[in-house]
Amino acid sequence: MLAEIITIGDEILIGQIVDTNSAWLARELNQTGIRVKQISSVSDDREHILTALAEAAGRADIIIITGGLGPTKDDITKKTIAEYFGVKLIENKEALENVTRIFARYNRPLLEVNRLQAQVPENCEVILNKNGTAPGMWFNVNGKIYISMPGVPHEMMYMTEETVIPKLKSSLKLPFIFHKTILTAGEGESFLAERIADIEDSLPPDVKLAYLPKLGQVRLRLSGYGEDEAAIKEKVNEFADKIIARVANVVAAEEDIPIEKAILNMMTDKGLTLSVAESCTGGYISHLITQHAGSSKVFFGGAVTYSCELKKSILGVKNDTLQQFGAVSRETVSEMVEGALLNFKSDYAIAVTGIAGPDGGTPEKPVGTVWIAVASNQKMVVKKLTFGNKRQQNIERSAISALTMLNTLLRETAK
Repeated sequence: MLAEIITIGDEILIGQIVDTNSAWLARELNQTGIRVKQISSVSDDREHILTALAEAAGRADIIIITGGLGPTKDDITKKTIAEYFGVKLIENKEALENVTRIFARYNRPLLEVNRLQAQVPENCEVILNKNGTAPGMWFNVNGKIYISMPGVPHEMMYMTEETVIPKLKSSLKLPFIFHKTILTAGEGESFLAERIADIEDSLPPDVKLAYLPKLGQVRLRLSGYGEDEAAIKEKVNEFADKIIARVANVVAAEEDIPIEKAILNMMTDKGLTLSVAESCTGGYISHLITQHAGSSKVFFGGAVTYSCELKKSILGVKNDTLQQFGAVSRETVSEMVEGALLNFKSDYAIAVTGIAGPDGGTPEKPVGTVWIAVASNQKMVVKKLTFGNKRQQNIERSAISALTMLNTLLRETAK
């Protein structure tokens, strides 16, 4: 069963907002056993919407549309869908009661433009919106299912979870889909592919392997499709075990989680603690860690020592070290990580110093030069990395590289 997602709105096409709806919907549909064939974004233009609907119907069995259902003149999705099906708009009693109830709750007058929210194409089944005024719409026409929902994420998500997914499951015979993700860190996609080539070649037709690289990490996702849930799970797990055994030295997690969460889980299980000394990353490593619930069990905190003065006063970096080698050097980052261990009294520490850019570089230390140190009381690892001249990218790469180094150190020393 194939689906296509169409998002409608000029704000997406000009980059004013990021289309998070499609990514979320694709995950939900995939877990239900529905494969997404294509994702498209179109403008608030009648001809564009009509063309997108017609083309999607030629590719997919289920067409999901989000956006363009608001009360203003630029929201034309509902009217255009009615034109596409050759039907008129009618007022829906349940939708009107919902809109009236919402405005009464906030003690606001119901304007005519708001009342029009209750109008829907006459051939649709209304999906009530418990979080907003625009109803969703379900159409079953010529063997195709069309679903139109608001673009407001929390409204769309609630409709999908409460109504759309259950209705799809009850209406269709769907296969079982099972995914198993292995997170690896510190080895490139091509090297991983070479190491597990024979395993990949032996995969049966109903199990697929995908490589998902991102900033020093590669997620290996095994996907199984079939009618027998137990058999598919067993088959996928069998091949996952083979891959994990083969590349064990770079495996960070055996589930689909980010590397910092994998580190937190490992350190929590072993009762270990962590602190940081950040310079060029400006607190980004701390942000990655503390966005996860339960991080306080592991993460003590640390310092953003952007200036040389703070490197000296908070971390104990020697003035002679800074004078002789500079703030961006092996010697300085080594003293930074030692200072974090000593002053913050954690079991492990990360330190980063570098030139994020786009200026500030020299011929000897160009923009993108970064020194990273990770350490415990027993061992320290220091690396110099050279990235490009994109500031945000340098910050993100430095953070992920530091976490990857910590992951490796933990697997070597945290027994």
